[in-house]
Amino acid sequence: MIEISPGPTRGRVVVVGAGPAGLMAAETVAEAGHRVTIIEQMPSAGRKFLMAGRGGLNLTHSEPIEDFLGRYGTGRAPLDAAIRAFPPDAIVAWANVLGQQTFIGTSGRVFPKAMKASPLLRAWLARLGDLGVDMRLRHRLSALAGEGQLIIRDPAGARGEMTADAVVLALGGASWPRLGSDGHWAGELRDKGIDVRPLEPANSGIAISWSPDLAEGHAGAPLKRIALTCGEQTSRGEATITATGLEGGAIYALSPVLREALQRDGTAALSLDLRPDITTEALAARLASARKGDSRANVLRKAARLSPAAVAVLRDAVANRLPAEPTALAALIKAVPLRGTALADIATAISTAGGVAWAEIDESFMLRKLPGIFCAGEMLDWEAPTGGYLLQACFATGRAAGLGVVAHLTHALKNQPTH
Repeated sequence: MIEISPGPTRGRVVVVGAGPAGLMAAETVAEAGHRVTIIEQMPSAGRKFLMAGRGGLNLTHSEPIEDFLGRYGTGRAPLDAAIRAFPPDAIVAWANVLGQQTFIGTSGRVFPKAMKASPLLRAWLARLGDLGVDMRLRHRLSALAGEGQLIIRDPAGARGEMTADAVVLALGGASWPRLGSDGHWAGELRDKGIDVRPLEPANSGIAISWSPDLAEGHAGAPLKRIALTCGEQTSRGEATITATGLEGGAIYALSPVLREALQRDGTAALSLDLRPDITTEALAARLASARKGDSRANVLRKAARLSPAAVAVLRDAVANRLPAEPTALAALIKAVPLRGTALADIATAISTAGGVAWAEIDESFMLRKLPGIFCAGEMLDWEAPTGGYLLQACFATGRAAGLGVVAHLTHALKNQPTH
């Protein structure tokens, strides 16, 4: 038996998972005076959080809250209260308390001035240490035994039992499993009658059957200032050509509609606008005014202002049969037909969709069928684009679950029999 010793008015709380949702839940509960132990299977905390910091650690976004909430699609309604209770301004204030000043980038995204995750994570872990939070690394949850009992495997693989008054599960989704979130918990919860939606890639690249010449000659090349459309949804930004398809922000934002199309039709039709900043008519006029005698490559480079990679994609999409007439060529440049055949593997996706169905948890983020056990973060059934929305929801649901634990313990301790 692994013991957590409570005080006379303190609950024993176990948080499973040391990502942003778990750490926020632990901080919230510890601030209320309860004894918290974090169980983390990796050798250190916040490994995926540190990975996110390689691109500057986009903490949240500064856009108006209604626009912000709209980014969560079908997850907006269940996330609404948690995010409003811990909105972007609250995250900025929290980072400031940890000594990490933030700034708003030109895109409206919010970053720490250090532009990396490690200083914030160090300050956060120090804060948790000051609050008395016990961190047990290389410990893995094996099973939920009921009545607040967890079966844990220690670094040597030995099984031990841990008893808690409340548990927060913040185990992440199934993307980047080498960083700790491997989705192993899904089967355990399903066995207990919990509806766990299939974990699927989100913010993921798409597979496209390029010709060998394109795949070999342009893999790694960027497509800048483009627009991609699938169905009725359009995303502007950048993408990168890979040997097997496309990846990058412009494609990641389409993950939900691409997934839906793939499930429905087996493939996903994409329209690529290589020049979204100019109308078809204006582009046709530029092409028509090209110097006589210029090669097709020069016309596309000079008049259409396409990069070599963009020209290669354009040619590949129509098997090198480009129309000669300027209006037809302009229309093609503005709507290059591509066909996606699959989302990239979940192990390489930035995040995941699916997880614990919202009907399974109450307004305090406690599992209805397992009283005293709460869920937070990416293991819940929501998804969001990159741009600060992923971390925002992890922070907010971690705090909401932590507050749920505090309320649960307050009620339980108040009704505890006295001797």
